[in-house]
Amino acid sequence: MRVKEAMNRDVITITSNTRPAEAFQKMYKEGVRRLFVMDEGGEPLGVVSYSDLIGILGTIKPSAKDAVSLQITDIMSKEVMTISADDGIGDAANLMLRADISGLLVLADDKPVGVITKTDICRMVAAELLVPV
Repeated sequence: MRVKEAMNRDVITITSNTRPAEAFQKMYKEGVRRLFVMDEGGEPLGVVSYSDLIGILGTIKPSAKDAVSLQITDIMSKEVMTISADDGIGDAANLMLRADISGLLVLADDKPVGVITKTDICRMVAAELLVPV
C-alpha cells in the first residue's frame, strides 16, 4: 500500500507570524496535533506540535512579557520530515520510528499534498487485519 492511500489530504498550515496561542486554537478547531509552518511561497519552514505548544504555553504567565514576544518560529521544529505520496506505508512507518516523530508531510511533485501519521498507519493495519463476521 502507498502513502497516498492512507494519508489525510488536509494539510493544516500557519505562517511564521502566527502567535503560539493562535496556533493552539487552530489545532483545537481543526482537531489536529501538528501544524506546518509555511512561508509566503508555500514552502515548509517547520512544524509545531501539540506537545511543543503545551510545553511552552504551560510555562508562561498570561501577563508575562514573553507571552507577547514569543513567536512560533521560536518553538517550531525547523526540520520538516517528508515522504513521497508514492512511497510505501512501511517506508513511512520506518521513517517515523527512526526519527521518533508521529507524522510526516506528504509531497507530490515537491508540493505538500497531505499528512500521514502513526494513527493513519494503525487504522490502515487494523482495517486490513479485521475479518468480517
